[in-house]
Amino acid sequence: MRPSDLARGHGLSAQAVRNYERDGFLPPAERTASGYRIYTEVHAAALDAYRSLVAAYGHATGGRIMTALHRGGLDDALTAIDRGHGQLLRDRDTLDAVRKAVHHLAARDLAARPDAAWDIAADLAAGPSAEPAVDGAVLSIGELAHRLGVTPATVRNWEGAGILTPARDQATGHRVFRADDIRDAELAHLLRRGGYPLDHIATVVRQVRTAGGTASLADALDGWQRRLTAQGLAMLDAAARLGHYLGLTGRPRPEQI
Repeated sequence: MRPSDLARGHGLSAQAVRNYERDGFLPPAERTASGYRIYTEVHAAALDAYRSLVAAYGHATGGRIMTALHRGGLDDALTAIDRGHGQLLRDRDTLDAVRKAVHHLAARDLAARPDAAWDIAADLAAGPSAEPAVDGAVLSIGELAHRLGVTPATVRNWEGAGILTPARDQATGHRVFRADDIRDAELAHLLRRGGYPLDHIATVVRQVRTAGGTASLADALDGWQRRLTAQGLAMLDAAARLGHYLGLTGRPRPEQI
């Protein structure tokens, strides 16, 4: 096949195919006497594998996997794949934790009033003595830290990680934590107790922050669940296509290792 033939079959430009080869995502092509590239079914399988890896793991990881394979780093490629699966599992665990918190919040809302911003982590983390965080509540950093049973330095670390975005009192310059900030801090505390890293918690809290009320948040979590399911299916597809490519290139089968 010429570059244009391979490109046409995948909805790409011929230049894109040449770039993929240059970047190591495809194996080097043979050349004719006049210097033209010749692509084969092996290159087509490599292109299928690369594009499916991008869909499953993103451009950076997909490229890392293919370049590792083409320099003989099979175990490096497998490690990148394993990390991707590990991240998906952590995302699923986080989603489960947030769902529990949202279920708790919805139950409290139903028992109280629709616009209440209740403590979503109280029963799950702090115990029955915690007070609900109602709309209009304003806490200082010390009060928030005391509420959660952490130090003010911990709260400042959460702010530095982008988990919290408190306003400042115009007169004193001190941080002020309102109901939404308290909710975000409680969710961060819950997830931190579950062992999640700060950058991962920041992503979750941003999703919660932009979702709106309880019903909107539940819808957002349903959307998150669908994305995780789609990613898991994409990983299965990528594994099949990558396995096919490895078979064409003569990579050892598991029983041969």
